[in-house]
Amino acid sequence: MMALKIWAVIYPSITIFLLLLGEQISAFPLYIRTLILTTTLVPWMVFAGLPLLDKGIHRLKGNSTK
Repeated sequence: MMALKIWAVIYPSITIFLLLLGEQISAFPLYIRTLILTTTLVPWMVFAGLPLLDKGIHRLKGNSTK
């Protein structure tokens, strides 16, 4: 279940990141692009993305039992 949650947050996050910043960072070497991507998205995942997803799942579960 955790792997599915992580995928549900990381896939759209990477897609949006690359849509918004892909062209600007394309001139950098791959290792720098990877560094930029991970230093941005790992904190997003840990502190915002997964907690928001968990809150949404909790809300849906709460509404489905009423």
